[in-house]
Amino acid sequence: MAGLLGTSSTAILASRLFSSHSSKCYSSSLHSYSVQSPGRKFYGGIEIPVKKGRSLHLAINNVAIEASPAEEQVRKLGSKESQRPVYPFSAIVGQDEMKLCLLLNVIDPKIGGVMIMGDRGTGKSTAVRSLVDLLPEIRVVYGDPYNSDPEDPEAMGIEVREKALKGEKLEVAMTKINMVDLPLGATEDRVCGTIDIEKALTEGVKAFEPGLLAKANRGILYVDEVNLLDDHLVDVLLDSAASGWNTVEREGISISHPARFILIGSGNPEEGELRPQLLDRFGMHAQVGTVRDAELRVKIVEERACFDQNPKEFRDSYKAEQDKLREQIDSARRILSSVKMDHELRVKISKVCAELNVDGLRGDIVSNRAAKALAALKERDQVTAEDIATVIPNCLRHRLRKDPLESIDSGSLVIEKFYEVFG
Repeated sequence: MAGLLGTSSTAILASRLFSSHSSKCYSSSLHSYSVQSPGRKFYGGIEIPVKKGRSLHLAINNVAIEASPAEEQVRKLGSKESQRPVYPFSAIVGQDEMKLCLLLNVIDPKIGGVMIMGDRGTGKSTAVRSLVDLLPEIRVVYGDPYNSDPEDPEAMGIEVREKALKGEKLEVAMTKINMVDLPLGATEDRVCGTIDIEKALTEGVKAFEPGLLAKANRGILYVDEVNLLDDHLVDVLLDSAASGWNTVEREGISISHPARFILIGSGNPEEGELRPQLLDRFGMHAQVGTVRDAELRVKIVEERACFDQNPKEFRDSYKAEQDKLREQIDSARRILSSVKMDHELRVKISKVCAELNVDGLRGDIVSNRAAKALAALKERDQVTAEDIATVIPNCLRHRLRKDPLESIDSGSLVIEKFYEVFG
């Protein structure tokens, strides 16, 4: 997290046990503290039985030291320069449907993510990773590994919420929304986080190491080739996506933390289909195809060659367009809450869903949210039927399939029903 150097799990424990001294700097040395209290004790969500009258000695080392503003600026610049260059989002040619779905999810994360399916080599993963440059900054609790929202108790970690309920002042920092890649070969412990039970019980130190779900909280979790993901990881994603929390259970010890993220997946339908339960968790579905126009293909090849030859110069040439798009996103996020939709339009959306025999109400909710996000992107405070017509195929077509052997509809059925209902 921004502002800390040399952070370790024991450092985080120290800052939580002695929150009243959080503004002070501590040296990286070994200290021993005694905590007297009967009954059961919880350290960072880890339940450790403590006998009445016994003291628990905690060995704490490598405690974090707060960096000065100058050091922090140097660290940020160094890390930014060391990152591998990302292809500019505004330089992507074509694939307007995919780009729109991604932008709407950045504007309103509650849409629920997007599933991108299409031919290999069509720029799916390039487009997703290029979002990094456009992601806005959010307010987080300073030093919290879960990016807790200082204003929303539902998006706070357990310890941060306890501090807030006690009336303690929460230090706030601004940080960019995270984008976390979930590799296909990741283990369940790496995704969920793991516990070193031996250290927790024998040394009395915080032994929970947050995983990728903790890092992705209030950010983006991207799974390339999601249709090839192992079933046990799919189950983990389903559980977190449904509840917004990740719970790790190991040998009677339970740890929970918020895990609300925008789930973005990409894949090639020829390599296998997604389980229906996971497919339904994606708010929107985008289909991409290979560009057939020869002139457009040549332009894409030339642009990519320029980027590979000199990434910095290529990125600089698109800086103005990137800045303009970033401002559009920031503006849309600000006005999103003021965007209105007529009751008549809501009724027609639900009528389309009902007549298409869409299971559940998730399709209705996502269609409403996506239409509002599109209106905000166009800097309007009122949703029109045209906005709905643009987004409703992406919100519903992956929810129409009843037979697992059927392919996902291209959107023609949804459009046909839309014009039948809306006139």
